[in-house]
Amino acid sequence: MSTQITTSFVKQYSANVQLLVQQMGSRLRGAVTLEAGKVGEEVYMDRISATDAQKVTTRHGDSPQIDTPHDRRRVVPVDYDWGDLIDNPDRLRTLIDPASAYSVNAAMAMGRAMDDEIITAITGTSTYGKTGGSSYATLAAFNSASQVISPETNSFAVDGENTGVNQPLTVGKLIEARKILGSADADDYDVNGNSNLFLVVNAQQLGWLLTSTKVNSADYNQIRALVAGDLNQYMGFNIIRTERIGSETDNGDTCDKVLAFHRRGVGLCIWEDIVARITERPDKRFSQYIYYRMTLGATRLEEERVVQINCKQGAVTPAS
Repeated sequence: MSTQITTSFVKQYSANVQLLVQQMGSRLRGAVTLEAGKVGEEVYMDRISATDAQKVTTRHGDSPQIDTPHDRRRVVPVDYDWGDLIDNPDRLRTLIDPASAYSVNAAMAMGRAMDDEIITAITGTSTYGKTGGSSYATLAAFNSASQVISPETNSFAVDGENTGVNQPLTVGKLIEARKILGSADADDYDVNGNSNLFLVVNAQQLGWLLTSTKVNSADYNQIRALVAGDLNQYMGFNIIRTERIGSETDNGDTCDKVLAFHRRGVGLCIWEDIVARITERPDKRFSQYIYYRMTLGATRLEEERVVQINCKQGAVTPAS
């Protein structure tokens, strides 16, 4: 039993258990390529590379043989679980049953862990090869030379944005990200015309983006829902806010990472989806035990479909 349960006893003025402020579950699960029902110590997500058509230059010539390149990205499962006890004497001293609140808290924790695995995989080192044997596996490091936008890069500055100095997330940087993705033809839409591009950003950098007159103008974009933290689009990106993305030092400044990627650039494999169990524990005086578990793994599928934008934290001097 959590030692903090005594704060919910009847002597308290409040009769409701309020969950602390937290990210409510996974926000990135629906933004990646998902494969479920996996088994085994590791699995491989197959990839097929592009080929070129052959021009016909003769009559009655031989049929062409164009070998389609295949390779595979390796995914290793990671196990997560969560558990807590509710003592029967404590349940008698509360006005509500805390089991439901504990269950919600556990489910939210599992969702955040899923996002952490996806975020780590987006810019982490992937393993690939043509066969499943580990002796053929090759490490694929994230290409920081071509797929990372440094804090001072703003080749397409608008609205008086700075160029050549470290700065936060700007419209110009988003244009730069679209350029990188577009130059590799990694910005296509699905069959229904919906964008497959996602922008994962924290609240601070989203706030800087909202200061742009281009973003705030109805002539350029309908982004009002972002003020309320809802998913919305800008420049073809589906925007997802999360505070779990992290930061790093770039060009002497601490920078927030903003991730722009295509759905097919990141893969998530699920061996066992989130499973919940609530049962009595006879070894704990038949206290109620709440348990959650899941097994999953993630990998970057294509380097060309992922861009990291490094954005300066804190105050920024406006352009003169």
